[in-house]
Amino acid sequence: MEFKDIKSIVDLMKKNSISDFELEKEDFKIKLHRTDGTKAESAQVQNYIPPVAAQAVPAPAAIPATAPAAPETAADESNNSTDPEIKSPMIGTFYRAPSPESDDYVQVGDHINADTVVCIVEAMKVMNEIKAEMNGVITEILVENASAVEYGQPLFRVRPA
Repeated sequence: MEFKDIKSIVDLMKKNSISDFELEKEDFKIKLHRTDGTKAESAQVQNYIPPVAAQAVPAPAAIPATAPAAPETAADESNNSTDPEIKSPMIGTFYRAPSPESDDYVQVGDHINADTVVCIVEAMKVMNEIKAEMNGVITEILVENASAVEYGQPLFRVRPA
């Protein structure tokens, strides 16, 4: 990531009154925090290797203004919170398909592998394909299409294969 990209993120934070920002992609991670509307207070940028098996900590669910349709769950699956989750690596907008006319990347019951693209998260007008990074079967889709997601928010629950 170049300095101009970081400056763009800071400008976006100012414009939208965002106080915290985290971005994690491959071996790059950036955290920004600001306390007022005029400047970024602290910034951490580091290269790191993500942990192989992270503990699943579900983020609190936001209460929507209108009640959307419930996310898909497999009828024969119980909601097993011990199943691993595919989490959002960034804040942005979650999309289940590459375009409104296209089929969803994955459905409940689909077998996936580490290289399977499961969704897109749009951040700063960039469409980021999110890969499963694990093998298994999709048991639950935890987020509505075209809804905002936070960094680390669970998107899918997967039964390991």
